[in-house]
Amino acid sequence: MSTGRKIFALLAALSLTACAASRPAVTSDIHDPHEDANRNVHAFNLALDRNIVRPLSRGYGTAIPEGGRQVVSNVAEHLGLPADILNNVLQGDLRNAGNNTARFVVNTVFGVFGTGDMATGMGIPLRKTDFGETLHVWGAGEGAYVELPVFGPSTSRDTVGTILDFALDPVAIVLPRPESYVGTAATFADQLGTRYDFADAVDSVLYESADSYAQARILYLQNRRFELGVTVEASDVDPFSDPFADPFAQ
Repeated sequence: MSTGRKIFALLAALSLTACAASRPAVTSDIHDPHEDANRNVHAFNLALDRNIVRPLSRGYGTAIPEGGRQVVSNVAEHLGLPADILNNVLQGDLRNAGNNTARFVVNTVFGVFGTGDMATGMGIPLRKTDFGETLHVWGAGEGAYVELPVFGPSTSRDTVGTILDFALDPVAIVLPRPESYVGTAATFADQLGTRYDFADAVDSVLYESADSYAQARILYLQNRRFELGVTVEASDVDPFSDPFADPFAQ
């Protein structure tokens, strides 16, 4: 992936306030013992986005019509389903494993090998997961906040999960080369399309924040914890709090 899944997960975090009324607020605790090193990586990622990813996304979004980008997105999602199914099983979540298996079969047969999404219209939604969530289910702690080169915001646990996502991807293992690279190429292109579609939101976080590192960190952690169902009492956290506020101010 490019700045990819981890940076664009920030976009979903922008919807947390809207979700707060129906679900307890997520914890806002931050453990960032390597902040200096993380900020250096963040500066690298900003330069990478500014000079390579953002221009590429603009070129991709301009050259490829929306329908074509949707096909690429469908293929990337489809080729990621075997890994989702594996993680569903490892989590003991047989219901979602069955759901994702049915989705894979339907979109393979009726969606022309995943280029189309017939399953959603048939009431079989995607149940996305990853090895980071599997480690969470197995009881692994979140660990320290980490910003990874290229991949962006993460945690110690999700860093291990990301490595396992690549190492144990069933599609990459089963398919011979170069066919095994199709999923990676489709995911990369899909991330460029997402960067293009949400350019204003991403730019506001990365380039218009008073402290883009702090903003990215809190948005990522809040969103990831919300995804994993890590919650505390609503009174323990203010979803409208300023992540840059001085905690010692009177």
